[in-house]
Amino acid sequence: MTTLLISRANFQGREVDVLVEGNRFKTISDQPLAGSFDRVLDARGKILTAPFYNGHTHAAMNLLRGFADDLQLMDWLQNHIWPAEAHLDDAIVYAGTRLSILEMIKSGTVFFNDMYWYAPAVLRAAEDMRVRAAIARQAIETSPGVNNPTNVESNAALEAAVKSCSSRVFLTYAPHAIYTVCGDSLKAMHDKAAAEKAYYHMHVAETRFEVDECRKAHGGLTPVAYLDSLGVLDERTVMAHCVHLTDDDRARIAAKGAVIVHNAQSNLKLDSGFCEVGKAVQAGCRVILGTDGCCSNNSMSMFSEMKTAALLAKTVADDPTIAPADEILAMATKGGAAAFGLDAGEIAEGKLADAMLLDASNSLLVPGFNLTSDLVYAADSTCVDTVICDGNVLMENRKVPGEAEIIAAAREAAARLTGGR
Repeated sequence: MTTLLISRANFQGREVDVLVEGNRFKTISDQPLAGSFDRVLDARGKILTAPFYNGHTHAAMNLLRGFADDLQLMDWLQNHIWPAEAHLDDAIVYAGTRLSILEMIKSGTVFFNDMYWYAPAVLRAAEDMRVRAAIARQAIETSPGVNNPTNVESNAALEAAVKSCSSRVFLTYAPHAIYTVCGDSLKAMHDKAAAEKAYYHMHVAETRFEVDECRKAHGGLTPVAYLDSLGVLDERTVMAHCVHLTDDDRARIAAKGAVIVHNAQSNLKLDSGFCEVGKAVQAGCRVILGTDGCCSNNSMSMFSEMKTAALLAKTVADDPTIAPADEILAMATKGGAAAFGLDAGEIAEGKLADAMLLDASNSLLVPGFNLTSDLVYAADSTCVDTVICDGNVLMENRKVPGEAEIIAAAREAAARLTGGR
């Protein structure tokens, strides 16, 4: 079993040595640990803290960052994004996903819940870069032009590929939304997810238009009530956005233990509305954070997502005590990990060894009265020096192996995707 010593890190205001054995934290000691270790990280001047878990994104969409901004959601999708995605292929998605993972690592994220095409390419990229990922068997039944022969990605090659991968990656069932997948398919995919104890991931109640159309089509039911009527809400149901919810919706979500993924920046940019995080938490809902894709955000940084989520929640509730920093940080760390059954998201003996080391000398962390507050309201990716996932050092001294090649390949893939625009 390999060993990693994180030496003399600042952890919760004290200097500690941390021993990682295999992929778990073995010992956190106030005294120097002696012995022979496979690798030693000198963490003097660094702050040890939990990394981030991105609850909803479309990783390879970063190849369309800046491609189609400042548009209405359906115009953006139907007239710009879906036509561009008709040119997707395995190599393009692999290059885009690696670029996205690079950005996530450099901003302290070790897990992402993806919903995109060419799942084998996403899987391969996540494995190659040694991060954690939930990878979608995506379904869209009504998206003209998408270059996918069945629009439902579940095939023998994918199933075989994931079996040969590490436990860091796993598959989800991911119907896109109620307006792109029919009720029978929504239920069938959930039945498969339940049988396999897999997660079920979709967009829900993102726009007023979606809610209005659902009420017209389904006897006045909201999207959440409609999904509940299909029997697809449970503790493994992960719902992105949930912007337009009623009190009844929140009560249903809480009762079934389903997860809301708040995508504050994407919702603001597309003018989708304001997810009332304070009401959701008060109703007992599980809420985590996600960045959404890079052509609707346009960043993969969970730092900026946390700050926006916190400030927006206060403004929407007209109450500065709503969504305090510790609550928001938990949504981005241990809450995000727990939502996907990961025994991670906090630095503790026995937990999976995911961590980041922050540079305590970075001006954004000075004077350092309250680390939690600094992480949510002040810090950005420049504060992250080292990232560890599953006991593996992914970045040290802000350097990720192969950065230049990843960036060059992504530039070439973006040119192919957009016709050199």
